Amino acid sequence: AMGVEEVVREELGSLHGMPLYKSFIEVWPQVEAFQARPDDLLISTYPKSGTTWLSEILDMIYQEGNVEKCRRDAIYNRVPFLEFKDPGFPSGVELLEKTPSPRLVKTHLPIQLLPKSFCDKNCKFIYMARNPKDVVVSYYYFYKMAKTHPDPGTLAEFLESFMAGKVAYGSWYEHVRGWWEKKQKQQLLYLFYEDMKKDPRQEVQKILQFLGKEMAEEMVERILHHTSFQEMKKNPAANYETVPSALMDHSISPFLRKGIIGDWKNHFTVAQNERFNQHYQKHMMGSDLHFQMEA
Repeated sequence: AMGVEEVVREELGSLHGMPLYKSFIEVWPQVEAFQARPDDLLISTYPKSGTTWLSEILDMIYQEGNVEKCRRDAIYNRVPFLEFKDPGFPSGVELLEKTPSPRLVKTHLPIQLLPKSFCDKNCKFIYMARNPKDVVVSYYYFYKMAKTHPDPGTLAEFLESFMAGKVAYGSWYEHVRGWWEKKQKQQLLYLFYEDMKKDPRQEVQKILQFLGKEMAEEMVERILHHTSFQEMKKNPAANYETVPSALMDHSISPFLRKGIIGDWKNHFTVAQNERFNQHYQKHMMGSDLHFQMEA
């Protein structure tokens, strides 16, 4: 296997027309054939939409508020990333095969690429969406710090790539809309990052209700405290510090960077914002899906 100290940025490959890391594409046959278990819970998001936050909340719920148990391992081992593969690391599928039930499974796959088994086994899904202006800014910093990506160029250039769907996992619009349409047919809880920021207690209650779990108020308190941005940022089991710096350079940008609503205002020019708004209107036309762009 190639040593992680010599990671070279390379162009993305294509999986059924969706841009994706070449190492992920190599293990796609195993991902597609993945055997879900009926008690698997799938956590699905477009990248940079609160995946790690939601994963930590769910692991806390599964561990009944036991903080020590949630520090047992890094988040990417506690909630394996289904389609993941990087040289020198076990694949997501390999990790999941070793994970005892009930499993928490992370994916960024759009609905049309989700392995069939999850629907066949009638698994529960939790999807979290975040407004695209904050996603694109967060994604830009992630591209810069995570060497598995091609060079993002300037933010202006990256914005064009994002709008064109020429980033890893493709179009944000297709992703959020595809999963939104799925919620009619499947046991799917669709959450918004902005709601979770504004009223985390209410959203955690929604999750508990969806999972059919009861929880004492003081345990909910503990979960809310442990999963606050401040706590997660300093928690090595949640903040990705344990990933070799050859793969993720936290000195360029920390993995848990700001965790706020509306940071795009510190980055977009007026012209970029107008251009983005026009593009957004066009691509969200006819959808009853609405996003909060500011706090």
